[in-house]
Amino acid sequence: MIGIYQEPIKGIPCLHVMDQKYDGEARPTVIYFHGFTSAKEQNLPIAYMLAEKGFRVLLPEALHHGERNGGLSDEKRQLAFFEIVLKNISELAIFHQYLLDNNLLKENALGVAGTSMGGITTSAALVKYPWVNAAAVMMGTPKLEMYAKQLLHYVEKNGQSPFTREDLDHLFQKLTDIDLSAHMDSLKERPLMFWHGENDKVVPFEQSYTFYQTVQSFYKKKENLQFIGEKGREHKVSVPAMHYAADWFEWHLL
Repeated sequence: MIGIYQEPIKGIPCLHVMDQKYDGEARPTVIYFHGFTSAKEQNLPIAYMLAEKGFRVLLPEALHHGERNGGLSDEKRQLAFFEIVLKNISELAIFHQYLLDNNLLKENALGVAGTSMGGITTSAALVKYPWVNAAAVMMGTPKLEMYAKQLLHYVEKNGQSPFTREDLDHLFQKLTDIDLSAHMDSLKERPLMFWHGENDKVVPFEQSYTFYQTVQSFYKKKENLQFIGEKGREHKVSVPAMHYAADWFEWHLL
């Protein structure tokens, strides 16, 4: 029987999804980050698919979302987008340590994935953490700095930017350090899957697809890199896409 447990980790709200027969065992694990304006509960369908295959799944709540919202306005949350991404990345280390401390993680079997903002988090995590063993980026972009500049242009065009030049320089330095498109050598042929709707108007399809085309030369094991574009799909993960991701982790981590 698949169980869903509310289990805060170092005070961070988190759902823990797994087959109860594996309770307390070290298991292959996937940490799945939700998208912007979403919440951890909205990724329960893919968590269930993964748990059925034998994975332990953690669904953390991002800063300024769900239980951590704290009444922040939509406008202020939009301006905090990259603060949230950076927080996700730092908190990933907390989740990893939790799994190790409690002997819940099978060796060399940690997957990270996410939707949209969670996919952006996943791409950046591959730069920062060599212990991420496989990843699935669901309509996110590995071109973090490029995407940040596009969002900033939109904010400035609408006269909403509260940022000083110093603020922006500091932010872009942080983003450059974890921009996967600038650190492709950090992949080291780790299994990486992209799924993206071809009509996505929120996170550009072209950014993930052109990255995939470029990074192919870094992979001798071609089966460790996959890109799935879904025709006619906008910014919403389809049910087939969830199955693709679950099968990807089954193939590479189980």
